[in-house]
Amino acid sequence: MLPSLAPHPFPDLPAPLEEAWAPAPRDVAATFAFALSRRPVDDARPVLVAATAAWLNEHGRPYGPGLGDVRLLLTRVRREVDALWAMEQALRSGAVALTVGAIHGAALPQTRRLEFAARQGGATALLLPRDLDGLSAAARRWRITAESGAADPDDPRAPGATRLCAELVRARNGRPGRWTLEQDDETHRLRLADRLADRGQAPIAGTGAPSGLAA
Repeated sequence: MLPSLAPHPFPDLPAPLEEAWAPAPRDVAATFAFALSRRPVDDARPVLVAATAAWLNEHGRPYGPGLGDVRLLLTRVRREVDALWAMEQALRSGAVALTVGAIHGAALPQTRRLEFAARQGGATALLLPRDLDGLSAAARRWRITAESGAADPDDPRAPGATRLCAELVRARNGRPGRWTLEQDDETHRLRLADRLADRGQAPIAGTGAPSGLAA
């Protein structure tokens, strides 16, 4: 009899630089929630979000009550190059745990600078591009899609936990994979869905609800 294979583990430890792509407008909120989840659970430093006014007008701003324990620094800029600069300075300072930048088309040297700054500050940088076609120094590239919520175990008529699908399409030192994550209503963190993980598993990271964007 062949030995049973253990499930491919979710890479809960973030790389210094990652990218997360929302293939459709309905997936943007889920992608933003996933981005926040790349902040390590035990890191109390704030999260910096850098985005242009045009991006915020199109997709909305983060909604504070939906972010759980995340301390958010929202940086609204005119140009994406200014967002890159704000991310790099924040990372180098060591004052933030995570920077999230709504930036498309960053050149390879620019992403390498972000990766270096993240390593220098002991933090993580995550970009939200419009696609994953260009060259990048990101160690991981994710495709995030919203999924139907889980059924409420106590009331089938009530909405259950919010879910999203995180597909790792590129990994520098690892294997691609696909995982279903859901929000824990008590901790406001993402965790592996029960059907893919042992019950009682600790949350994988800190985040607000996937509905954490408000117009």
